Amino acid sequence: MPEIQMPKLSDTMTEGTLVAWKKKKGDQVSAGEVLAEIETDKATMEWESPEDGTLTEIYVQEGGKVNVGDKIAFIGGEGEEAPKEQEKEKAKEEKEEKPKAKEEEKKEEKEEKKAAPSKAEKKAEPERPAPTVEKTEEARVKASPVARRIAAELGVDLSTVKGTGPEGRVTETDVRAAAKSKPAIPAPKVPAAVKAGESARIQLSGMRRIIAQRLVESLGPVPHFYLNIDINAAPLMEAREELKSAGEGADAAKITVNDFVLKAAVQAAAKVPRVNASFDGDAIVQYADIDLGIAVAVEEGLLTPVIRAAQDKSLREISELAKDLARRARNKRMKPEEFQGGTFTVSNLGGMGIDSFSAVINPPQGFILAVGKITKVPVVDDGDQIIVGHRMSLTMSCDHRVIDGALGAEYLKELRHLLENPALLLL
Repeated sequence: MPEIQMPKLSDTMTEGTLVAWKKKKGDQVSAGEVLAEIETDKATMEWESPEDGTLTEIYVQEGGKVNVGDKIAFIGGEGEEAPKEQEKEKAKEEKEEKPKAKEEEKKEEKEEKKAAPSKAEKKAEPERPAPTVEKTEEARVKASPVARRIAAELGVDLSTVKGTGPEGRVTETDVRAAAKSKPAIPAPKVPAAVKAGESARIQLSGMRRIIAQRLVESLGPVPHFYLNIDINAAPLMEAREELKSAGEGADAAKITVNDFVLKAAVQAAAKVPRVNASFDGDAIVQYADIDLGIAVAVEEGLLTPVIRAAQDKSLREISELAKDLARRARNKRMKPEEFQGGTFTVSNLGGMGIDSFSAVINPPQGFILAVGKITKVPVVDDGDQIIVGHRMSLTMSCDHRVIDGALGAEYLKELRHLLENPALLLL
């Protein structure tokens, strides 16, 4: 049975925090059974056991933060115990250090003989008091050079380490064991809101660090340009009211205006497939499936869960998937594959009262669609009369290496047609 290592649960994950163990040492576990909760830079996830067996050892306690690939537990078979690597390393080091110790003793003897004065010299010279040499606590500790170097790297005080080498010498294994026995550093918590009139330095969470990194990767290398349209949202409002008056089904969640926008964005991309693409060095990759990213605001920043093969989903299916993914994103209960990838993203701030905005592309995607709120404005109808109309702003941020102005305009034209004729989205 292999040792269990910290898994890489997202494409940007380099370390993880062990939030909680769902099993105790000595418990029986089955493959696929939830073993622990792990916090990545994007979400807290339930992690399933990859093996059947007994949880023989737990190397990382709750709250401990370790790098991807570091061992966190050992699952053994019947009667199997965790490998005693320390004993192997200890024997290896003892074997290596014995000849070194003998050589050092011989060298010291030679130097003592060389430095020892003759009997005549002893009589001629008056006895001098031996110089007192002040030794620090660490200087008195017998330790191999490798052990001293490792101790410095891991921040271990050699004077607190019990040596297991020859004559109590501290070995590398002893230092590493001492470092592991130190209490795990708990994961930094999101600080409470800063009070008015007070200044504070707020440490970046893993998520905010990745957001900062991705924004630089986007606005720096990716040449953005923006296309904006205002659509007549009255037909959307009417379709929404019709569904509401029809009851939408006793067990069905309501379909929102945002659901119509998501479905229209996917259907327009299916009609204009060249926008469903990304830049890749010396080529443009055009994707067969439309994997729709949905921007979801969470406490620490932003997550973009993905609806896979959205072109094959109905309006109702997209609505249900979007709500489920958004709920689990806010609760940090997503699987890695649910927020990785995506061929383009829709970000809607209309519900927060934003009239219009320009969003930043999520590399390597070719564009992102920003959706504003529906507002009542005076408009001129077909009879040249000024009436109250409903308008919604849509802004398309494009990667100019993938999408030219004419191609982006073609996509927005198709999107406008679908949103102003929402019955087409029900087909």
